[in-house]
Amino acid sequence: MRDSPTHYCPGCGHGIVHRLICEIVDELKIREKTIGICPVGCAVIAYDYFYFDMVEVAHGRAPAVATGIKRVHTKKVVFTYQGDGDLASIGTAEIVHAASRGEPFNVIFINNATYGMTGGQMAPTTLLGQRTTTTPFGRDAREAGYPLKVCELLSSLPGASYLERVAVNNPLNIRKAKKAIKKSFRLQTEKSRFSLVEVLSACPTCWRLSPLESLKWLEENMIPYYPLGVIKDSV
Repeated sequence: MRDSPTHYCPGCGHGIVHRLICEIVDELKIREKTIGICPVGCAVIAYDYFYFDMVEVAHGRAPAVATGIKRVHTKKVVFTYQGDGDLASIGTAEIVHAASRGEPFNVIFINNATYGMTGGQMAPTTLLGQRTTTTPFGRDAREAGYPLKVCELLSSLPGASYLERVAVNNPLNIRKAKKAIKKSFRLQTEKSRFSLVEVLSACPTCWRLSPLESLKWLEENMIPYYPLGVIKDSV
């Protein structure tokens, strides 16, 4: 990781996941050939933290850009780092078709159930009843539909080889998250497969909770709706 002050809010999970990715890249000895792709979102300046090549792209377009880079540079290790507003909303078509084609890159998908960067609006993953700046009385399924379960949605696609949901709300789950992310990188380097790891993460600022309260909220509200574990492993 670069020695750089963080812009993330206290209690945000992005910093934890960044550290896990950096540890994995070093452990696999792939730093010199890794290319990360970050779109618009809280991680829009992730290039300030990663000490390897990074590409910044338009909102939702990370899978499309990753497809192009990986097809041209087949020996590079390419991954996207995306939030729920990015991947599950404006980028839904990109992620679905990349997974359907089985593009050989891996995706780190941060799900904090809100649009964190732009002010805490409802995201596709916002829970029913959850209050946001655009759902002040709570998300209503009749008006906004149901929260998207991205891993389950992609699991029907033959091109998606490995899908797992993890969380970074306690030390045990952080260790499990690292194991899953490391497996996703290995599937790309060893078997050229598409994989996605969904990471449930807290957003204390937009949830209007303290960092400790947000961890409890994630455990009591997000995990029951978004169960942790392997959703698909066809490798």
